[in-house]
Amino acid sequence: MSRTPIRPLVVLASLIGAVLGQPAAVRAAGEVNLYTTREPGLIRPLLEAFTAKSGIAVNTVFVDKGLAERVAAEGARSAADLVMTVDVGNLIELVDKDLGQPVRSAVLEAAIPAPLRDADGRWFALSTRARVLYADPDTKGLEGITYEDLADPKWKGQICLRAGQHPYNTALIAAFIAHHGEEKAEAWLKGLKANLARKPGGGDRDVARDIVADLCELGLGNSYYVGLMRGGRGGPEQKKWGDGIKVVLPVFAGGGTHVNVSGAVVAKNAPNRDNAVKLLEFLVSDEAQALYAKADYEYPVKPGVAVDPLLAEFGTLKVDAIPLVEIARNRKAASLLVDRVGFDK
Repeated sequence: MSRTPIRPLVVLASLIGAVLGQPAAVRAAGEVNLYTTREPGLIRPLLEAFTAKSGIAVNTVFVDKGLAERVAAEGARSAADLVMTVDVGNLIELVDKDLGQPVRSAVLEAAIPAPLRDADGRWFALSTRARVLYADPDTKGLEGITYEDLADPKWKGQICLRAGQHPYNTALIAAFIAHHGEEKAEAWLKGLKANLARKPGGGDRDVARDIVADLCELGLGNSYYVGLMRGGRGGPEQKKWGDGIKVVLPVFAGGGTHVNVSGAVVAKNAPNRDNAVKLLEFLVSDEAQALYAKADYEYPVKPGVAVDPLLAEFGTLKVDAIPLVEIARNRKAASLLVDRVGFDK
């Protein structure tokens, strides 16, 4: 079996032009074109493992913003075979804009639980990340804490968050709407805003930084950022932030911990469709799922694959039962609520 090295993980206009300009038979030989919003360093080990195993070269185009718009603009001449992104709302946006195509695969259906994939095979989750509580190690009374509790006035001036309009937070708000309705979600958002220690902004790692700096006691962040910080991926300063917080798995009252996903869609006009499906199936294999856990500190979607020991320290993850499609359905309402209460002002 040949072992073709993975192509550089950069955006290259020349790559697109070259791929589009070749005959279909040439384009189909031993390569797959991946468009992704995922940080290149996070997925490189997975793609290198796929190439080593299959001999299929991966041409990767990193698109920071406007992924769906780019694929739509390229239309039938798009080079995209597989489109990978984070957040279920982004996956469903690709489907709603008719930018994907259905895939029927016994491998995918056996590996990915039904709630984490589209019933018609138009999108598939590849890993999950929990929206967890970052806290000062000395903070008491966090046992059994719920997302609803974050609006309790006892936390006034003690909470740090990234922008409410960020997809990670609008997804959480959308899940709150699914649990309690818009009226209660609005009241909760107002209470949460009243408890903020600073204007929402920055990233999840900045929330950890501000807790370590004693600007706040609590914050919300994705679980995998803790692994990246503690693992030294961001340098010694970020390691200090990761080591300086404790992590708690909050739940919705009567429910579980909110999770979101990274996932992928086979592009509607994929010039190398079969190779795209092969890559997708590899990404849910035991090998790749273990790499997601080890390299990215994410929770595998495939049952039975162990999480990284660092995540295991957080405790047993009880995933909230609200379907991802229902969360996505409430995203617009969540975004409107953020603006209505002036959360980010």
